[in-house]
Formats: sequence, C-alpha cells, structure tokens
Amino acid sequence: MKRYVLATLAATLLMGGLATSGSALATSGSALADDALKAAIAAPTRTPDNVKRDVYRHPYETLSFFGIKPNMTVVELAPGGGWYTEILAPYLRDHGKLITGGNDLASPNEGERRGAERFMARLNAKPEAYNKVAIGVFSPGRKIELAPANSVDMVLTFRNIHNWIELGPDKMNDLFKQLYTVLKPGGVLGVEEHRLPASKTQDDKASTGYMHEAYVIKLAESAGFKLAAKSEINANPKDTADHKNGVWALPPTLTNKDEDRAKYLAIGESDRMTLKFVKP
Repeated sequence: MKRYVLATLAATLLMGGLATSGSALATSGSALADDALKAAIAAPTRTPDNVKRDVYRHPYETLSFFGIKPNMTVVELAPGGGWYTEILAPYLRDHGKLITGGNDLASPNEGERRGAERFMARLNAKPEAYNKVAIGVFSPGRKIELAPANSVDMVLTFRNIHNWIELGPDKMNDLFKQLYTVLKPGGVLGVEEHRLPASKTQDDKASTGYMHEAYVIKLAESAGFKLAAKSEINANPKDTADHKNGVWALPPTLTNKDEDRAKYLAIGESDRMTLKFVKP
C-alpha cells in the first residue's frame, strides 16, 4: 500500500510539473507573439503619417482582440494604401503568410488597374518587409481569388464593407460565403467598420460610410459565421455620425477641407464597431 501511495504521489507531482511546464510554455509563446506584434507596429518600415493614426486605430489592441498569431495564414481584404499591411507583413513574414486581396492588375477597369499598380509599387519599394506578401484578387461583384478552400486562419477587413453594399443583398451574401469558404473550420473573420447609431437610418448604399452594427452581424451570420465577440476598442463617443459628406468629413480624409476643420479634428476618427466572427 505504501508503495502504491508513493507511486501515486510521484505521478501526481510529475503530472503537476508537466502541466505547470506546459502552461509556462503556452504563456511564453503568447508573450513572444505579443512581442512580435509590438515589434511589427514599431517597425521602421512603417510610414510616419500612418504611425500617427495608431492613437485612433489601436492596431495592437485590435489585432490582439481578433486573436492573430505570427504563424497564421491571414487574408487582408481591400488593403487600400496598406495601412494595416505595413504591420501585418513584417509580423507574418517569418512564420506565417499574408495574402492581400485587393485590386486586380488585369482588371478591365483602368482605375482598378492603377490602384493595383500603386499598391504593388509600395510593396516593391520595401522588399525587406514585403517581398513575401502573396497577392490575391478581391474585386467584389466581378472576381475574387484569395486562397484555396479551408486554407486560411484569419480574414481581416478594416472600414471596407460600406464600399461593397451597392452590390445588393444577393451578391453580398455570395461575397461573405466566399470568405467563409476560404477559412479553415475555427477560422476568424475580423471586421472593423464605421458604426451608425441604431436610431439613425442606413440607406441601401450606406452612402455616409456608416453602417448599423446589427446589419453587419446579419451579413456575416447569413453566410454561416457565428459572432464570437464584440469590442469597443475603436469606439469614439464624440462621433455623432451625422456630418456633411459623411464619415469622410473626419480625419484622416477631412473632405470638407477648412469648413469646420477644428471641430472634425477635435472629434478624431470615426466611431467603429470591432467584431470577431468564427467559422464553426
């Protein structure tokens, strides 16, 4: 009996030590991922004017909320000028993969081709940061080529959905289903979007740039996603969402130029929803 008790005690201590060690390793891995993200945000390859927007866009908190890790395969939709690309590319460079889904270099639309050329020029200017970025195509309503089915850990979109709404409900549903398809089971769709108060009316083209949070959630859930979490990381209670020329009146666009400029600068960037969806 004594031998059995001693053996059981030894096994318990051993298993406890292994559990503690495993927990420590997990904590260490998480800390390394956090350090890597902080390093990417502090990377010297970032554009100084983009860095100034960190105070409004909270990249560390936002990407941490989505659960990003440096060994993931991540799709960034409609990267535009590459504000988030400047962070994601160095973060995923060594152990993961970044796929940008943007304008099509072979598009029949000249404006889209030029947009694609500008984005490629930005990447080619800093190969030490961007030469491992994979280029996909995201031309809503015409062509979407991102990745094979069930191959992606995370799809991210920042302040973009309002640009696609004019496609109409059927094509929007198809678009979200394509995002659902490329994600692995358990994969994450991370959404940041300008938020319209529920008391205000959203037109069918989201012409102000603002959208109802409930509308965005319904879009994703209709494609099969499950809402995993919401965050107020990018909330701005100063933003009333009723500006002349919509969200573009605010920084960084300031489309109204000198008209009420001080007011819009005092407001800062828009009030935004930050939503995390999961593919079951």
